[in-house]
Amino acid sequence: MSVTNPENEMSMYDVHSDVDLGDMSDVRPIPRITIQCFCETEAVRQTLETAASDRRMSRAHISVNMGGILGAVNFYGTSPTPNLIIVETRHADESLMAELGQLADVCDADTKVIVVGHFNDILLYRELISNGISEYLVAPVTMADIMSSISGIFSSEQNGKLGRMMVFMGAKGGAGSSTICHNIAWSISSTYRNEVVLTDLDLAFGTANMNLDQDPTQGVADAVFSPERVDDILLDRLLAKCAEHLSLLAAPSTLERTYDFDANAFMPILEISQKTAPSVIVDLPNQWNGWTKQVLSSADEVIITAEPELANLRNAKNLIDTITEIRPNDNPCKLVMNKVGVPKRAEISVPEFAGALGLEVSATVPFDPALFSKAANNGQMISEADPKSPIVNSLLELTQIITGKAEVRSAKKGGLSFLKNISLGKKKQ
Repeated sequence: MSVTNPENEMSMYDVHSDVDLGDMSDVRPIPRITIQCFCETEAVRQTLETAASDRRMSRAHISVNMGGILGAVNFYGTSPTPNLIIVETRHADESLMAELGQLADVCDADTKVIVVGHFNDILLYRELISNGISEYLVAPVTMADIMSSISGIFSSEQNGKLGRMMVFMGAKGGAGSSTICHNIAWSISSTYRNEVVLTDLDLAFGTANMNLDQDPTQGVADAVFSPERVDDILLDRLLAKCAEHLSLLAAPSTLERTYDFDANAFMPILEISQKTAPSVIVDLPNQWNGWTKQVLSSADEVIITAEPELANLRNAKNLIDTITEIRPNDNPCKLVMNKVGVPKRAEISVPEFAGALGLEVSATVPFDPALFSKAANNGQMISEADPKSPIVNSLLELTQIITGKAEVRSAKKGGLSFLKNISLGKKKQ
């Protein structure tokens, strides 16, 4: 049996179209762990390989092999065990417990084990858990089953659940993405009274501080230029409190230096932000480089704001196609049509615009220069400048859509999952 190198694994896998993804909406990113899998059936192998290529697994090192439990026993007889082993078995009798006993003999005490079986038997489940198995899933399993189990086992009670990252980007400069982004951050914090961190990544020309009437002396630049100092303590110092549940990580909005970054420059501060707040809203500038692509690929939700004209349609099409390619297992992008109905402007109709993109419009915001300029000049949100405006209702509906409050989510399928965090419990001999 050959076992592939986890370092080279990601390039070898293609996404299998027949794999059941399950409900991926609440699946969180997997931490930096090593996972090795030993399967018996093609269906489980394909599910694990597809999971390995998902963006939520980008920090983990994963290899998928055939051979089942005995294949794992043979391999770990001469190799160290990883953080997590996933094994598939078709047994449900004494032979299963005997094979797991052999696996225990070659495992380190802190190695976790997930068993994928083919028998939905509560007595079997209880016996496996009592013998130190971390989780038992019943095939057929979905990607969401696998990844939720991994996340549940390795989630830290101290760090808590990672917040959702929602990234806003304009299809074209001046489309109004920043204004929509800032108002949605305000709406989430005030409507649901959830903690929100708004991060302005337009370091040269960001407007979040102006729109929220803030003048912080520190912000996101202090974190990105000193990545070795990034932690939750630094984040607390950099955040400006804008409202009871809304904090701002502001852009410097100056040209004192150039802002050239590598692809992962912003990820440490965004990951820390996700550990401190249930909602992280990112205002992404309209530019295309390594770090903007990386932020988009890491997002839980992507919201594209566009005006109903040709250049916006072309750019939105390119953005959505690329984002869909780098996030194949995530929700599709949300589309906001802004500045609809500009006098004397020849516009593409909203249904035609959305139809060309293959998306439904999540919100349509009419052209209202008086209201938006009043809010901007006064450092107010739209709901503060004119609470009775119909635009406020449009923004509230968009808030409900991107937070999932406007839909009923179906229960997840899969194996029993009410016991977690039990290691295999035997040391190598």
